[in-house]
Amino acid sequence: MKKILSLCAAITLALTLSAQSFQQINESMMKFGRFMYYLSTYYVDTVNVDNLTEDAIVKVLSELDPHSSYTSAKDAKATNEALQGNFDGIGIEFNIMDDTLLVVSPIAGGPSQKLGVLAGDRILEVDGENIAGVGLSNTDVQKKLRGPKGTVVNVRVLRRGEAELLDFSITRDKIPLYSIDAKFWAAPGIAYIRLGRFAATSHIEFVDALKELGKKPEGIILDLRSNAGGLLDTSTLIVDEFLPKDELMVYTEGRSLPRIDAVATETFSKFEKGKLIILVDENSASASEILAGAIQDWDRGLIVGRRTFGKGLVQNQIELPDGSLVRVTVARYHTPTGRTIQRPYDNGKIESYYRDFYARYANGEVYSMDSMKAFPDSLKYFTLKNKRTVYGGGGITPDVFVPIDTSSYTQYHAQLVRKGILSQFTLNYVDKNRSTLTKTYKTFKNFSKNFSVSDALFDELLAFAEEKKLPKKEDEIAKAKHDICIQLKGMIAQDIFTASAYYEVVYPAIDNGYQKAVEIMKNWKEYEHLLK
Repeated sequence: MKKILSLCAAITLALTLSAQSFQQINESMMKFGRFMYYLSTYYVDTVNVDNLTEDAIVKVLSELDPHSSYTSAKDAKATNEALQGNFDGIGIEFNIMDDTLLVVSPIAGGPSQKLGVLAGDRILEVDGENIAGVGLSNTDVQKKLRGPKGTVVNVRVLRRGEAELLDFSITRDKIPLYSIDAKFWAAPGIAYIRLGRFAATSHIEFVDALKELGKKPEGIILDLRSNAGGLLDTSTLIVDEFLPKDELMVYTEGRSLPRIDAVATETFSKFEKGKLIILVDENSASASEILAGAIQDWDRGLIVGRRTFGKGLVQNQIELPDGSLVRVTVARYHTPTGRTIQRPYDNGKIESYYRDFYARYANGEVYSMDSMKAFPDSLKYFTLKNKRTVYGGGGITPDVFVPIDTSSYTQYHAQLVRKGILSQFTLNYVDKNRSTLTKTYKTFKNFSKNFSVSDALFDELLAFAEEKKLPKKEDEIAKAKHDICIQLKGMIAQDIFTASAYYEVVYPAIDNGYQKAVEIMKNWKEYEHLLK
């Protein structure tokens, strides 16, 4: 009952309702509260009031729009960690192999690395408790190894080449969650940066990535494919790096909220001039669309890929007394030209909303630009400098379309990845050969140039897949062999170097979106007319 009263009071204060509205809410609150009291007191069986309250909140939100949501107290902490960009723990990337916790890589600068924990170490005990061969899950690992900064966790480690188990007392610390997945030179003078999400640290990471590349690039390819969004403020900070002072980046407006403009400043201006490509696809959403929309509306760079998801609703997050979270839509995003990013929805009906999204595959839109449904003239807008035609009404339509490439796609390759077989094979291979690999390939450049997946190694992978109940399909294997070998090489590179190494191996070889972006950068004058 107290939970319900607190929730209603918080909503009442936050929205500063009129006296009449307040009275209506108060009456509804009393009605629902009396009902819950009667139910919990007199119902024939015992009822869980907390669960019923959560169910009621979820039901109400489901009738509003697809992006108003409820997060239980249990899940709220993980949600906040992802947006804050850090958590407290021992600082390892791990995998569970043969029911044993395997350290894939200690996080640079983290407490585990400082104490000498190495990639390939197997953690057998945590605080005296055996964790090997007991059906350990990822959630179990997080519960045991994460904890408040400053607390100590004792682990016992099995290391190849060591006769005795090794003991480590690791003091937990803040561990960064990076949002830049990759950064490297795609071509002379052309920087490639892949941003996985918009977290609190993403802008700093972006600026640092440019510094770490060593010199100011002539052009930047910013990859936002499959970036589902995150923090609005972070998105505008990165947009600010590309636009001159006083240019509108995005604005929000709602029924009870006045229009709020986000305008570029002179504080952040690392790349106001120079060639710019934003890579997007159907899974680029929210903050990704804000960034892409601003760049397109000001004719600042080319948007390359496929139409974005179409999420342009602003949510305010309210913390409830038990630590759970409610995200309520309070406004809509508009690009600088006034376009709405949000695609239509029918009163929050999630099934029809996502059915519309997946229809892009059924109607062929992701394979051919010609299959995209025509936009009515009412959704036509003009860019702010060169008066190019762009459209609102759902997502950002690219300037250069890149279809999904299915030329070498096979179910065999898909299952190899989805069942975790390729990942597990890579872990086994690197674990057995780490010493030889690191001695032979001291730098990524050396590895990239000289390592290739031999026929013998490929046959080992196929045999391993058969052991894991994935039967051979010779025609599909022949069709996908090149892509599988490239992906395997990329995963090996990731394990012995950095996560960025995976993309630097795989994308130039088999990713048509990346390849198109690089081609445009190299032949900029041939495509520059698209901005004019």
